[in-house]
Amino acid sequence: MPRVVSLIASATEIVAAIGAADMLVGRSHECDFPPDVARLPALSRPRIATWRPSGAIDRDIKALLEAALSIYEIDAAALRALAPDVVITQTLCRVCAVSLDDVAAALAAWTGATPRIVALAPLRLADVVADFARVGAALGREKEAVAAAAAMAARIDAIARAADGLRRPRVAALEWIDPLMAGGNWMPELIAAAGGVAVFGEAGAHSPPIDLPALAAADPDVILVVPCGFTMARTHTELPALAGTPQWRALRAVRDGHVYLLDGNALFNRPGPRLAESCAVLAEIFHPERFSAPPFEFCHQDRFWQKADSAAASA
Repeated sequence: MPRVVSLIASATEIVAAIGAADMLVGRSHECDFPPDVARLPALSRPRIATWRPSGAIDRDIKALLEAALSIYEIDAAALRALAPDVVITQTLCRVCAVSLDDVAAALAAWTGATPRIVALAPLRLADVVADFARVGAALGREKEAVAAAAAMAARIDAIARAADGLRRPRVAALEWIDPLMAGGNWMPELIAAAGGVAVFGEAGAHSPPIDLPALAAADPDVILVVPCGFTMARTHTELPALAGTPQWRALRAVRDGHVYLLDGNALFNRPGPRLAESCAVLAEIFHPERFSAPPFEFCHQDRFWQKADSAAASA
């Protein structure tokens, strides 16, 4: 049985979804699902203070990148001691998780046989399905990977069919607060499948920067606040920096009470099996009359999303 280290949270979830969690011997500092992976040694850590406000985090990240430094450190000695056969990483984003370059640097001093590196780069939902197959092939779980990916895709498709013909709200998904960024990659596809229309971002393209004037010009029906890597509680503490501006308070979605805080850390920022759950959350927000009733009866409120209270949304 291969010994596997996953250095990206979404890959850890894929490994578990294909029934190979017992192969895992190490993880990244962000890997926290399924809960049992917490017992594994964490082999990475960020070089920035992630508890700081989003504006400060953005400045710290830019300073590291300008200095040609990695945002994450890998414990190369601990990684070697685990003697993995497979290491899973990603090439999608240097900011969001440990990258292929980080892994290459950690393995640079190794002699003899080095582990197989599986680098994932999902930009849209089809890429996530392909990543299931890539991980399954590396771990000898091809059939299980095909089945797990098909189950995820089938659930998203069922939601899309049920939303077909419903009024489609115009939706702005905010992936970062300071500075403002809109959700790209797979987010526009999830919004469309859930019965909405993304006013920013393009499927398969990285998340674009926006500003308050652009948000005001779009004047969406619904605003989703889903910062990358933030829990709902963390997002709630960050929202006043945005909500205190006159342009924000003038937005129709703010005035009408259609601003929602979502758990990006658990669901939306992880291109793995729980993207189907992410789609269900959006469907419940956009069309509660349809998706809070049989045969769906989604019940994600307070667990993965909450409506921003009027005071917080317009502080």
